[in-house]
Amino acid sequence: MGVEIERKFLVRDTAMLAGQAGEYLSQGYLSHTPEATVRVRIAGERAFLTVKGRNEGARRAEFEYPVPVDDARDMLALCPAGRIEKTRYRLPVAAFVWEVDVFHGDNDGLVVAEVELPDEQAALTLPAWAGEEVTDDPRYFNSALSQRPFRDW
Repeated sequence: MGVEIERKFLVRDTAMLAGQAGEYLSQGYLSHTPEATVRVRIAGERAFLTVKGRNEGARRAEFEYPVPVDDARDMLALCPAGRIEKTRYRLPVAAFVWEVDVFHGDNDGLVVAEVELPDEQAALTLPAWAGEEVTDDPRYFNSALSQRPFRDW
């Protein structure tokens, strides 16, 4: 079983993104329940189907599979809620790679950073641009943002 251990933070300053190359992501949710979410994502010329289990703090089960981009487009059309559109930047900081997501569309103005950790006790030094931790705030789950976008808060 795949396990993801991830912490999420608001970003207080995006100056560190200047000159960085990002990757545009479009994703939607075929299913969104407390027990599991099923996500389809297109990232450039690649696409993935991901199943994520219930959050238990920073830990949850995760299974990700590549799918043909044309199939992913068809699956996105089946998603009942809104799409998530964002640009992702990968920034190495100390021993980890942080993924900074700048949201677009209905979630414009929201910028969050996620970092995957090897275990829940891993020591983590926050970069100066990392703000409030929102790991346990379900409003910031991408699946929740597809149903109740940031602009509606």
